[in-house]
Amino acid sequence: MSAALRQNRFAAVEERGARLGVAALCRALAVPRATLYRRRKPGTQRTRRPSSRALSPAERQAVLATLHSDRFVDGAPASITARLLDEGTYLCSTRTMYRILSSEGQSRERRDQFRHPAYVRPELLATRPNQLWSWDITKLLGPAKWTYYYLYVLLDVFSRYVTGWMIAYRESATLAARLIDEACRSQGISPGQLTVHADRGSSMTSKTVAFLLADLGITKTHSRPHVSDDNPYSESQFKTMKYRPDFPDCFGSMQHARHWGSPFFHWYNHEHRHGGIAYLTPADVHYGRAEEILRRREEVLAGATRQHPERFVRGAARLARLPEAVWINKPSIVLEAEKRGYPDSSPVAISHPGASQGPRSHPADPSPSLFPPNPPYPSLTLSSPKNRAMTVSDTH
Repeated sequence: MSAALRQNRFAAVEERGARLGVAALCRALAVPRATLYRRRKPGTQRTRRPSSRALSPAERQAVLATLHSDRFVDGAPASITARLLDEGTYLCSTRTMYRILSSEGQSRERRDQFRHPAYVRPELLATRPNQLWSWDITKLLGPAKWTYYYLYVLLDVFSRYVTGWMIAYRESATLAARLIDEACRSQGISPGQLTVHADRGSSMTSKTVAFLLADLGITKTHSRPHVSDDNPYSESQFKTMKYRPDFPDCFGSMQHARHWGSPFFHWYNHEHRHGGIAYLTPADVHYGRAEEILRRREEVLAGATRQHPERFVRGAARLARLPEAVWINKPSIVLEAEKRGYPDSSPVAISHPGASQGPRSHPADPSPSLFPPNPPYPSLTLSSPKNRAMTVSDTH
């Protein structure tokens, strides 16, 4: 941990400790409480006394001069120690040589090494539809070995509504950009409203998609390399699709894949009761019908309770509630605050890339009038006005 990051974490504990609890914050931020309390007392910084067995400055310089000499400049400390012992000389131990070299910044791999950058864990928040989307591409097995079709899916994280899908012969950044552009137009996305999250595939990190998102005023984020659960909602949607009873072992043709996909995505958006959104359909949540449906469910349950109170010995049954906030990688400080039951730690008030400001109203329910008779792209056609699904023409 760098000194600047360590200092920032101590400052965060000092600032929010009174409200959220010092112990909880220290655990969440990996800050030692003993160090925090010691820093609060002026003049209590401990200094290490030099050991009586340590080398004197003159002896350290003699070791450095020996290591820098023409005889030993390219040698390893262990071999240098052995050669000096053969000559009847002992300066210090091999480990001490390494310590001296390290203190001078001279102990490292001689060859240049590739250092992977420190990727930050994405922490994205959605509190309403069309605020955070995730998208991914999966392969559909074709009629022959090593033959695949590529399914592109755009998913609203808050409502789980599929805002666009496409099946193509190949993975292409140009096709992905067209899909995203058309989905944003059909949903009426305004600049600064949306964050789009994806993994680090070639299409997701392409300049074509990056330039399009920049032109549309959309923030883009990516998963960390080799971390599959940084994009959990798209992966979960793919699992739901591939575990359907009628999902074929392979698709005989592109037309077969599209013929199967169109009714599936209509079912997923308008009929599938999703466990993560109080067993509502994604379309109900996406287009603002959730509260009315939940209210009617409560009325039915209340009527059943009044009719047969003896069957509800613990009172009326509790219905699942629609989440107020949906996270990709919920921060540990929020988890700690929820565990301790702090009411002021609502995630809605926390600013995150996925919580960009935009219109509070729900998007309009789609109707055929929203779709022009001639699609703007010759290779894209809208397959269903109900779920805004998009497919690609059969050209390679």
